[in-house]
Amino acid sequence: MTKPTIAGNRTGRKLGQRVKNKKMKASSRQWLQRHINDPYVQRAQLEGYRARAAFKLLEIDEKHGILKGARRIIDLGAAPGSWSQIAAKVTGSTDDDVRVAAIDFLEMAQLPGVKILQLDFLDPAAPEQLMEAVGGTPDLVLSDMAAPTTGHHRTDHLRTMHLCEVAAHFAIEVLGEGGHFLAKTFQGGTEKELLNLLKQNFKQVVHVKPASSRAESVEMFLLAKGFKGRKREADETEA
Repeated sequence: MTKPTIAGNRTGRKLGQRVKNKKMKASSRQWLQRHINDPYVQRAQLEGYRARAAFKLLEIDEKHGILKGARRIIDLGAAPGSWSQIAAKVTGSTDDDVRVAAIDFLEMAQLPGVKILQLDFLDPAAPEQLMEAVGGTPDLVLSDMAAPTTGHHRTDHLRTMHLCEVAAHFAIEVLGEGGHFLAKTFQGGTEKELLNLLKQNFKQVVHVKPASSRAESVEMFLLAKGFKGRKREADETEA
């Protein structure tokens, strides 16, 4: 994979540009100014990714190798689709042989080799539809889901952690042995029950904050590597 490190501004655009539209709210002007001067935003445009989030996944993969050998990938909270773009490339997914399934309640433009479901992941029908769309057992479940923010830190944390927990249970139900699970979380403490669940089912569980995640952002990523498989569960049921 291409290394995500950024060596200067490769777009030819000047950094440090100011937004001078005085009719905009100050907060909106500041956000837009930060966005257009963000080197990851500029590099995403240059390299054809739909969002700067692509580099978060690439950086995590560079250190932890979660994309290597992946044959089928499920992308939760996929819009606008930069993680799905990477997933389709590494799996060799095509429209004739789809190996990537993506879901989001937001509308998402079509991507070659990606089956897109415009559906809330919490919909009871979502898991079955995702498995049908991906066409086999996934090696990697990605989740960039986050609940719409309310401005209340504790509430936002709890709502996003709920999505992370549901995604973790889904990953445990569908992953092939040796597979990996990566999910967005927020700083503020991952619930002990969720960590225990992942540690019981995966060989390694770590928190990651890639350099491309803005320093002021409270987001982090929870990575569970090396799914142990469901044989143990089957043995316990049989017993």
